[in-house]
Parts: sequence; C-alpha cells; structure tokens
Amino acid sequence: MPRTILIVDDSASCLETLEFTLMPLANVQVRTASSARDALTLLDNGSSAIDMLITDLDLRRMDGFELIEHVRRQPRFHALPIVVISGDCDPRTPERLRRLGVNSHIAKPYSPSEVRQILEQFLNVRE
Repeated sequence: MPRTILIVDDSASCLETLEFTLMPLANVQVRTASSARDALTLLDNGSSAIDMLITDLDLRRMDGFELIEHVRRQPRFHALPIVVISGDCDPRTPERLRRLGVNSHIAKPYSPSEVRQILEQFLNVRE
C-alpha cells in the first residue's frame, strides 16, 4: 500500500527538488502544498491519509511553526512524523522544533540521500 508524504513549501523549485529526491522511494506518493493553509485543507479533508509531513518554516501568511502547532493540536495527528527542511539559521530553532514535536530537522542545502534515508526510517516505523 503506498505511503503518502505531504510536502509544504512556497517555492516551486524546492517542491520539485524534493519530489525528485523522493522518486526512488518505493510505494511512496507525494502530495504538495504551496502554503500552510493549503496543507491544512489537505490534512483536514481526510480524502487520503497522510503518512508524513515535510515542511519549510519560511512560508507566507502562516509560517511552518504555526502549521506544526496546528497539526500537533489535533489528536489524530499526534503520531504523524513531521520533518522540517529549512534554511532557518536561528540557533533557537532546533529547541523550538523539538518542543513542537518535530521528528527531524534538516538544514538547507541538504543531501538528497540524507533526506531519503531519514524519510525511510520514519516510514518504516509506521508500517
């Protein structure tokens, strides 16, 4: 059964790069959202289960921190793996993400193989 990863980034090139990075993963479907609000709509819709959320932090209108807070407030997403891929350089960010329940934080620029390896680990845990 395919696993669905939702990628949230307001940069089309970043979305495309991550989609390309995830192509080698077996049984993985990728859904994308260009804003936190679009991501929440996809998550709340429930038409297809999301098995993992990957988000940038620097999003317009509602940033990645707010998106994560909203997702974690919902009991049905308490165990949803959340991975942040961001160029945020604030030294307080890793601790803030840990408190929000983020499973992994990857800095941009990133290694595609590192991203695939981390995602495989989380997807295998949820099998």
